[in-house]
Amino acid sequence: MTREVARAHLPAEAPAAHRPRSSPRGTSAESPPRGPGVRASRIRFSLLTLISLASAACGYHTAGHASTLPTEVKTIAVPAFANNTETYKVEQMLTAAVVREITTRTHYHVVNQISDDADATLRGTVLSTYSAPLTFDSQTGRVASVLLTVNMKVVLTDRRGKVLYQNSAYVFREQYEVSTELNSFFEEDSPALERLSRDFARTLIANILEGF
Repeated sequence: MTREVARAHLPAEAPAAHRPRSSPRGTSAESPPRGPGVRASRIRFSLLTLISLASAACGYHTAGHASTLPTEVKTIAVPAFANNTETYKVEQMLTAAVVREITTRTHYHVVNQISDDADATLRGTVLSTYSAPLTFDSQTGRVASVLLTVNMKVVLTDRRGKVLYQNSAYVFREQYEVSTELNSFFEEDSPALERLSRDFARTLIANILEGF
């Protein structure tokens, strides 16, 4: 019954002279090759195409390309960062690191105070600093290492007050070992702050200059 119903819906067969010659079963010349290898190749090609399109859409740029600053910006004022914490000289280390990064990595001229000659002004504020024990000596129970955390905010404005860049939630962390010698115990956080300041400066200037 099923075979008869199916045959009823088929078109009438063409005359023998015009009937297309069928290929042997499973060897049709018009059918594309099939198999696991072909499917895998097609999948790889599709993935590579999607990755290429995604990379183009993200707008990836190498370091130093696609500056987001206006072309008229030639001089940047970097006044001393404000310090809302009790951590001694942390704002000085951060400011010095930022100035050093701008002068060594970019073509911009830097002045150390707010000036009418500056085309843009970069202001920063240290919001908080926090030190917490990270590891302990298993024999003495004393603190062996400390994790230092610094929270900052920065804003870059042009001479008209327009915001060119801002980030109110910079968080940087640095670990340092605690020495058991009394003569160096109180100075160990300074190298950690210097390393943290350099990391912050590199990140900040890269964020300002590189467009993604």
